[in-house]
Amino acid sequence: MRQYHVPADATAIDHLRMVERPEPACGPGEVLLRVRAASLNFRDLNLVEGRRGPARPDGFVPCSDGAGEVVAVGAGVRRLKPGDRAVACFFQGWADGDIRAETMQTALGGALDGILAERVALAADALLPLPPGLSFEEGATLPCAAVTAWHALVEKGGLAPGQTIVLLGTGGVSIFALQFAKAAGARVILTSSSEEKLAAARRLGADATINYKATPDWDQQVLALTGGVGADHVVEVGGAGTLPRSLQAVRFGGRVSLIGVLTGAQPLADPYPILRKSIVVQGIYVGSRAMQERMHRAIVQAGIKPVIDRVFPFEEAPAAYRYMKAAGHFGKIVIRM
Repeated sequence: MRQYHVPADATAIDHLRMVERPEPACGPGEVLLRVRAASLNFRDLNLVEGRRGPARPDGFVPCSDGAGEVVAVGAGVRRLKPGDRAVACFFQGWADGDIRAETMQTALGGALDGILAERVALAADALLPLPPGLSFEEGATLPCAAVTAWHALVEKGGLAPGQTIVLLGTGGVSIFALQFAKAAGARVILTSSSEEKLAAARRLGADATINYKATPDWDQQVLALTGGVGADHVVEVGGAGTLPRSLQAVRFGGRVSLIGVLTGAQPLADPYPILRKSIVVQGIYVGSRAMQERMHRAIVQAGIKPVIDRVFPFEEAPAAYRYMKAAGHFGKIVIRM
């Protein structure tokens, strides 16, 4: 069986290696999944390049997000059977409720081996049926980026018709957030440095777009577009480099979901605007199986189709990582087995 492996001392995409390993055994409460597709997140790039990864002396199998076919089930498994089409959950140990410290030790592609392999053994309770109407490639985009956007906007954000949502960039989280917001009847303002991507976002439903290179003070443009009031919710994926403007762009009593650190891990912003404007700043780290189940139902009901920028064959997985690093994608990058 082929799989990709990231050595413990990896610091570059070139260190990602395809290796031959025995097929994993399927233990009690587990299923053996034939992986059909995997998708990449910025976290996967960080881990391969040796940033903010778990201390694992033997390295790990990368990637948290995947979909495939059940080929065998272990003792005690009743929910799934061979032939079922399934999607993995990012956290193998977060079924419902609030996140806990021990939850962090159950993330695929980090603390636990991930799914960039031809077959993987996973906890049966951390697999969900592939939503009807979605391909394996589309299903593989859901566990991290989609659940993160859903958690931020719906589970914690109280997304409602008529709200104004600001989205930064056109990566997986932002594009899923755009789709969820429009399905709920919200207004979306989206930023990017690419006119081509901004045009694509408008075709997908964005109500207004801002080129942050042409308009560096994009927060002021958000205020202008909202009559000086500000947005109800900013989905913040940039981190310290963009958070100060996000705090200016959100309304009094509004919400900022802090999700990513694309601008780097730096000290965060001056807390005074948070106090002065009574802003709710929430950290979001993916979500539980129960959240993903609710999201799957909403995707089916709304007819949402995940946006896939490009699909790479399994043999070219390192090229998929390089494509992500180039940051030219719109939506998700997928690897097909």
